[in-house]
Amino acid sequence: MKYWEIFQAFFIPGILGYGGGPASIPLVENEVVTRFEWMSVQEFSEVLALGNSLPGPIATKMAGYIGYDVGGILGAVIGVFAAVAPSLIIMILLLGLLTKYKDSPKVKRLTLYVRPVIAILLGVMAWRFLFESYEGIGIWQTAIITVVSYLLMERFKVHPAFVIAGALLYGGFLL
Repeated sequence: MKYWEIFQAFFIPGILGYGGGPASIPLVENEVVTRFEWMSVQEFSEVLALGNSLPGPIATKMAGYIGYDVGGILGAVIGVFAAVAPSLIIMILLLGLLTKYKDSPKVKRLTLYVRPVIAILLGVMAWRFLFESYEGIGIWQTAIITVVSYLLMERFKVHPAFVIAGALLYGGFLL
């Protein structure tokens, strides 16, 4: 039963998450944290931070880690397969149709309508992470990490992976 739940937890967001990994992260969070209760919001945010610091698609890294955490090696395999299965199925079935209509104004308009929805989903997730951080480590630690991260990435052009690693070290050693 847990393997079926692992499959559902990553297949459903893969179907509904238009735009790939970043768009499906809030959906995966809903499945993993709210529906199946495998992790807390804090644990999920740590998995997300770790996944973002590694190269490659975020959805598959998270599926592999969470699948392994819940169901061992077979759980990791099922999680990764479930994360890529929707795209694989759609690519196989709709490749010809997509090639035919890729320059259609209607398809381009659809993309313009979906982008704000993705931005809102990511914003809601960021707000929840900020609120959980405030509850977990307090307003001052949250503010310090937020301001320093912003300055490093925007002013000094430090790669986000290094900022995430630094925040992990800060949280691991100083908090």
